[in-house]
Amino acid sequence: MTIALTSATGKLGGAVLKAILDNKLIDPKELIVCTSSDTKDARFDTLRTQNITLRQANFDDAASLTQAYAGCDKLFLVSTPRIEMDYNNAPLWQGREKHHRAAIDAALEAGVNHIYYTSLGFANPSKAGVMRAHIRTEAYLHDLEKEGKVRVTIIREGLYNESWPLYFGYYFGLKDETRTEVVVAGDGPVSWTSIADMAFGTAKVLAAPSEEWSGKTFYLSQKQTRTLQDIAGIVSRVKGQEIRLKVVSRKEYEDYYAEKRTDRASVEWWSSSYDALKDGECAIEDPTLERLLGEAGRSPEPLEKTVEEMLK
Repeated sequence: MTIALTSATGKLGGAVLKAILDNKLIDPKELIVCTSSDTKDARFDTLRTQNITLRQANFDDAASLTQAYAGCDKLFLVSTPRIEMDYNNAPLWQGREKHHRAAIDAALEAGVNHIYYTSLGFANPSKAGVMRAHIRTEAYLHDLEKEGKVRVTIIREGLYNESWPLYFGYYFGLKDETRTEVVVAGDGPVSWTSIADMAFGTAKVLAAPSEEWSGKTFYLSQKQTRTLQDIAGIVSRVKGQEIRLKVVSRKEYEDYYAEKRTDRASVEWWSSSYDALKDGECAIEDPTLERLLGEAGRSPEPLEKTVEEMLK
């Protein structure tokens, strides 16, 4: 079995590769790390010393993808980070799903027989614009699966613990933030899950025989939920001052952040996420991740711990 891993320098892709190696889940000789970066870059030296093959792969160059996936039985496809492709209600095959389809088509051409795709921890259908490219990609994969062209596993990765500042009114200044009021366009329960926990669960899925997860769509999220109001409480406690959450309409939210020199197209694309939160789309009941962690004697990292560490 040989598996091609995409986005190995990204947050999730890198964490999955680390989980595979740290837990000795797959023989390094069976790993093909695909990157759009220069494969001779010094940051890949440790991978080379472990006999891991590195190949150049660029979503904008279909031939490079086919060459990168050649000889691989499985493809782990991490969604592209080029979110700007989704802005302004991108029509079908012009959003991020354009890159995903390029990779999927290249995988079929290269003879890959099982594709694992990292979708996102919202519902399908969803009110969140951030989910649109994932829904389109899931549909394309399911069509190929029905035609018997490839095995498919859809992993809806939960909302990262580490991403709370994005949902919490672009609170990227963290400990240097001076705001005492944070404006958002809605609130609801979220099954926040750490990248390390999701990566471990994903690595276990990739390492298992194809039959075990083929044809399945599932979430990798812990069950415990926290709202943005809960996060306001955690931030207030860590900072030693009250940080209030102000919930406004989507239009007010978009105007407020667009005026703060945040790209309006980006804000408008993102604001629909709050409609999904309000509907409870991100309160996940799937036990899969907690079972995988439990089998390894682990429990999910609480959101509180992540927030505290990031603020310090």
